Amino acid sequence: MKAVISVIGKDRVGILAMICNECASANINILDVAQTIVDGMFTMTMSVDFTMMNGSLIDFTKHMETLGKEKNLVIHVMHQDIFDSMHKI
Repeated sequence: MKAVISVIGKDRVGILAMICNECASANINILDVAQTIVDGMFTMTMSVDFTMMNGSLIDFTKHMETLGKEKNLVIHVMHQDIFDSMHKI
């Protein structure tokens, strides 16, 4: 099963590493990463496989949203099916 993680915030060292470490801690496999920095703003979209994850996607989502608030980032995690439905006409 796949999910999409998006991150937006002021650019600084270690954002990608932090997200990757959280995924590794939850046994989530990172499939693809696209990131860019525009006028000092970091944006990233990450595709992940959570088939073997420790815990539930709901708990991970809540954890990542809380982490985002603590780090002054906006972090969203959503199931790939929801993401796909939102982006189809």
